[in-house]
Amino acid sequence: MLGQPLRSLYSLFFTLLCLGTLLTIVIWHMGDNNNVEPYRPPRHKKSPPRLSELCKGCGEVIAKVKERYSQNWMKQENNYTKFRSELSSKCNGFDKAIITQANTPVGSKIVFDGQKKRSLEVTPEIFSTFAKEHPLPNQTWDTCAVVGNGEILTDSGCGKMIHSAQFVIRCNLPPLEDDYEKDVGTKTDLVTANLSILKKKYGALQGRRRPFVESLGIYGNSLLLLSGLTSECLRAVYSIEDFESPIRPVFFNPEYFQKLAVFWRSQGIKALRLSTGIMMTSLALELCANVHLYGFWPFSNHPHGLYALTNHYYDDAQFNAKFHVMPIEFDLLLQLHSQGVLRLHLEDCRPGKT
Repeated sequence: MLGQPLRSLYSLFFTLLCLGTLLTIVIWHMGDNNNVEPYRPPRHKKSPPRLSELCKGCGEVIAKVKERYSQNWMKQENNYTKFRSELSSKCNGFDKAIITQANTPVGSKIVFDGQKKRSLEVTPEIFSTFAKEHPLPNQTWDTCAVVGNGEILTDSGCGKMIHSAQFVIRCNLPPLEDDYEKDVGTKTDLVTANLSILKKKYGALQGRRRPFVESLGIYGNSLLLLSGLTSECLRAVYSIEDFESPIRPVFFNPEYFQKLAVFWRSQGIKALRLSTGIMMTSLALELCANVHLYGFWPFSNHPHGLYALTNHYYDDAQFNAKFHVMPIEFDLLLQLHSQGVLRLHLEDCRPGKT
């Protein structure tokens, strides 16, 4: 009579033993996998579009650009020296690009760029926000990288090459986090902020300003080049001071704007306003012996593969065609590339490639 209960007990014990062994194996396997890097899917690469997706006329234009760009690049010292000398003599970016207490004393009249009827008198309070000393050292950097925001940078792997430059200039407060680093890098020595960015992204700093100041943290103690002496830009300076951010705000000088406009008009750019990219390239050509441009591409298809591109590597906000003539600016930059004055990067950055 005891046989059946005893067999049931043995069966239960055996079942529990098997379950315990299985549970031990599962726990061990899970624990071992904690040391394994979790799978992360690769970043999406856009597939080649149908021909109907090419921007109008882009196929022919891009083919011509690639033909001009395909020539082996070499710096032409004579061309570089001649162009830099002409740019410096007519615009004097080193002394005039940034407002300082030395070049803009109290009582000065500042005429706003593109608004000749509108001027501002420098009061002692405004004067106190100017850089006390020239923020750029009196020397020429060997290598400078001017980083545009075109989506041509996506999956380019150019982050390390950009980092290798002595001085890195970025335009209009671009994001550098969220897996962008390998393509655009994070090193920043100067970053610009134009009025439209302050208005659209930060509500002209009329409300809470902490988010604005905290967003500047990715740029460290770089120079923040504000587009002008507007109320929005002044609020940006006061916010940075109030929250004790390490970033160093300075103002772009409208006088330099005007001189640049005249210079580039003589080169063929007839626009209401130059883009930030070409203004920063101009400044870099005065400050640097070797200027490298990344993320400069004005067309909505990639030069290699012709797949569709957004306007920026982080969004598709369009430039204002009423003010800027990006393709014409790009053509002039490509000319300077062909002449060995600067180096334009339109390809992916691979190890050992300069």
